[in-house]
Amino acid sequence: MTMNGREMSSGGRLRGVVLAGGRGTRLGCITRVANKHLLPVYDRPMIFHGLEAMACAGVREVMVVVDRGDLDEYRRLLIDPLEHGLDRLELGEQDGPKGIADALAVAESFVGGNDAFVLLGDNLFGTSLAAAAQEFAGSRATGMVMLTPVENPREFGIARFSGSDGRLEEIIEKPEHPPTDLGVTGAYFYRPSVFDLIRGLSPSSRGELEITDLNNAILSRGELDWSDVEGWWADAGTPDGLLRASLNAADRGVNGGPARRSLVHETGGDPY
Repeated sequence: MTMNGREMSSGGRLRGVVLAGGRGTRLGCITRVANKHLLPVYDRPMIFHGLEAMACAGVREVMVVVDRGDLDEYRRLLIDPLEHGLDRLELGEQDGPKGIADALAVAESFVGGNDAFVLLGDNLFGTSLAAAAQEFAGSRATGMVMLTPVENPREFGIARFSGSDGRLEEIIEKPEHPPTDLGVTGAYFYRPSVFDLIRGLSPSSRGELEITDLNNAILSRGELDWSDVEGWWADAGTPDGLLRASLNAADRGVNGGPARRSLVHETGGDPY
């Protein structure tokens, strides 16, 4: 894993924030009947994989931020935190799709003075992010993003580096002429001071507080670190991405675990 070397930080215990709001418009009619994070990725609801990612990274306290209209569905599904390897599991509500950074702000009191591992609920990873969490804990960075090569860089936030020293200079959202193929995935690590920066953001042309603007604000202060994603990654927010995530989960495993297909066959039912 490639990391920018930094000195030890005094950040607090890591708390998790899984962002599960939004309308899921990229999935079309599939999300007319359910929030996209409740759709199955192979054998389990998508949100279960995100909660497992938190537990595998050593997080024991998690808030899931959802749209107000989806609260009842999540209350019925997420009953027992121990089922997901957690000690504490709370729900936070976002008042409409106002952007990823706005959704993160919902969790400010939950995070408190602790560091935060923030995960977009429709992003799945083949390997555990525990090593990334440990590296962030040992850095002075205010934030850290996870980068991975993508086949369609015009559809993601893309990292631009300095030609002279390879320093991360900017994250460009859906660039017409991508400077690299390194896309920013939906896994982020932040210090508690990030909430002050969110309050200083202005809505984009979409009327939302954008996560790219937040990360660029941290970058402008020289306080944004980055790491390579190891293993597979999928954005399950599109039909192709949802299919890819399901196939990878079935045959290659999620969050560093064994192939889900083998677990299902071994138990003859739900291995969760």
